[in-house]
Amino acid sequence: MSATPRPRPAAPHGAAAPPAATPRFLTAGVVGSGRVGAVLGAALVAAGHRVVAATAGSGASQARAALLLPGVPRRSADAVARAGTDLLLLAVPDDALAGVVAALAGSGALRPGQVVAHTSGAHGLAVLAPAAAAGARPLALHPAMTFTGTPDDLARLAGISYGVTAPAELRPLAARLVADLGGVPEWVGEADRPLYHAALAHGANHLVTLVNEAADRLRDAGVTQPEKVLAPLLRAALENALRLGDDALTGPVSRGDAGTVERHLVRLAATAPESVAPYLALARRTADRAIAAGRLRPVDAESLLGVLAGDRREVAA
Repeated sequence: MSATPRPRPAAPHGAAAPPAATPRFLTAGVVGSGRVGAVLGAALVAAGHRVVAATAGSGASQARAALLLPGVPRRSADAVARAGTDLLLLAVPDDALAGVVAALAGSGALRPGQVVAHTSGAHGLAVLAPAAAAGARPLALHPAMTFTGTPDDLARLAGISYGVTAPAELRPLAARLVADLGGVPEWVGEADRPLYHAALAHGANHLVTLVNEAADRLRDAGVTQPEKVLAPLLRAALENALRLGDDALTGPVSRGDAGTVERHLVRLAATAPESVAPYLALARRTADRAIAAGRLRPVDAESLLGVLAGDRREVAA
């Protein structure tokens, strides 16, 4: 005969009850069916989790939700949070996140033990303080990937990194979620979130601007299909940079070719003056890195640095 189970002692008056064990497969809700939210929601479903509700305000969001989360009811943020979810995924713009969290906490929509995770790279756990005060468990879970909001994004999730900030007790669940999404966790400290996000934005967002600037200047030079010229060059440059670091530097700045750089600036000033300032900023930083890496001797850099500092008679005239 089995022993009669002993009753658990009651929690002290006023003490919070410990959170219940998190089930292997979660019931999730998605607030924000933008490019990130809809795709991550679909990835959760593919991993065996159940998405029971999602917000979708704009026409584009509704179309994404219909495509990536078919059959998932569209609800208000408050209703999504109250839909019995173990995991509430907040995939809203950075500047809107604090307001969304405060509104959900203030309305009583959040429950103790519920995991409230956001996908912002710029924010950590502090923005989730109102949720934590309501007894929810906070998690920052940022996929280091650019999204189009289409099914093609699901394949791109394989092997990507997630910038994760989590309380110690939530780290196992965070690691499991990232693994379910096909990714690898990178643990980022709360104070380091802005630097982490700045690095990603500097690399990815500014890369898009740089590529389009180069394509525009090629069109100005009469090249009719600049993407065909740029594609093999930029792919090789990116692969070399990731593999070799500053040893991948080539071109006139790394050689100290002041005359060539000056001619670039003269022509840019005449054709696309808006491109002069970014060219100068990147050329100066490239020169600094080339010198520090030993790719460019300081003595060979003197004339180049003079040109980059504004010692250009043609441009000044």
